[in-house]
Order: sequence, then structure tokens, then C-alpha cells
Amino acid sequence: MLVDVHCHLNFEDFDKDRDEVVNRAEKLGMTVVDSATNINDARKSLELSRKYKIVKSSLGLYPLYAINLNERQLDEEINFISKNKDDIIAVGEIGLDKSVEDHRIERQIEIFREVLSLAEKLKKPVVIHSRKAEKECIDIIETFKIRHVDMHCFGGNFKLVKRIQDNGWNFSIPTNIVRLLHFQKIVEQTSMSQLLTETDSPYLSPYRDRRNEPSFVVETIEKISEIKKLDKEEVKKLIYMNFQKIFLKN
Repeated sequence: MLVDVHCHLNFEDFDKDRDEVVNRAEKLGMTVVDSATNINDARKSLELSRKYKIVKSSLGLYPLYAINLNERQLDEEINFISKNKDDIIAVGEIGLDKSVEDHRIERQIEIFREVLSLAEKLKKPVVIHSRKAEKECIDIIETFKIRHVDMHCFGGNFKLVKRIQDNGWNFSIPTNIVRLLHFQKIVEQTSMSQLLTETDSPYLSPYRDRRNEPSFVVETIEKISEIKKLDKEEVKKLIYMNFQKIFLKN
């Protein structure tokens, strides 16, 4: 019943041992959601979902990539997501990012709104990237009628955490929760019904100097179990139920 709702198996970091990585996840009985951030990765992600039974696809558009596209290229990316709607379980990751100096946030917002409109039309959940633009992301999503929102690796302050909770949205908690008090506090203050597990592989590893991978989600389960004072099997069950409700019953 383990689930990794957000990772990047399509990245070249896994080219040398992808079969082994998936096999380790499969042995744990996992479901893995592979996230694409552009059209080339999307093609790879769909191939992976066809090759591996445990892999599902989420197709998105990374904000700092999207702002460099012309209108024709942007239309191609968005149309690709739409065309493959029956083969994906979410739209994401999408969002806003002000972590670089030349972030062109107004253009990011235009594109974000366009992709959110598509997700609303397709009735798909969204996986949100909100680095250093958490409030802007929340403000914009609140103007849409999207039923299920997953705030991936959320780094915003706790007033914003409360807004997300009140909106009935969800947090996917990364494996580096074992080292970061911010994610531990989010888990402490959030209902189990609004929690999911992710790795963001190959990033955010719970182990220093080791590439992250889906099977490491067991570390997140253990930490949530510790914080919530629940049996690990119960935590697995509750999070998998959340996953089914959000991603499989749209």
C-alpha cells in the first residue's frame, strides 16, 4: 500500500538502473507516480507507465521551463497533456517559482492559469510546485474549481499551511522529512486525511550523499508514524486511501 505520488523516474539520473529502482519499489508493493515537467519528459513518462505496471503518469509544465517557450511551443505542450488525458492520473507538476532572479512571474502566472484551466476542464487533480511563490499559487488556485490539489514539497509559512488545510487540499511529504523540521511540523498540524507521501526522486533524499528513489518513501512513513503516534501499517493504509480518493476517483 505504499505510494510515491511525485517522482521523476523519467530523468536521466535513472537511465543506468531504472529497472532495478522500479523492481525495489515493486517488491514493496508500491504505486509510483512519475511526474513530467516538459513534453520530452512526458513522452518518456508515458512509456514508463506502459512498461511498468506500478508506474502512473502525471504530465505537467515546469514554470521556469515554460517561460522560455514561444506561443506555438506552449500550445504544443498543453495540447500534448490534453491529448493524453486518458493515460494520466494528474496534471503536474505545475506552478510558480521565484527562486531565480529572472523569474518573469507575470508570464509564469499567465501560463499557470492556462494549465489550471486545462486541469479544471479535464477534471484532473493538480500537483503544485510553489517555490518562493506560495501565496501567489494559493491565491490563483482558489479562483478555480479544482477538486483535488496536492501541494508538493510545500515550503511556505504556517499561515499558508492553514489556508491549504482549510481549503481541503493536500500535502505530499518528501523523504527529507527525516532531516527537516518544517515538514515534521506540517505533519504534526495536518490531518492524516490530507497527507500523502512523495520522494521527488532523484532529489530530496533522506540519506546524505545518496540519490533518492521511490522505495525510500518507507522513511517518510516511519517519520509520520512517529509524529502521529500511529502504527506504520495504519499510516500506510490511510495514505493509500488518500491517494485513491485524490488520484483514482476523479
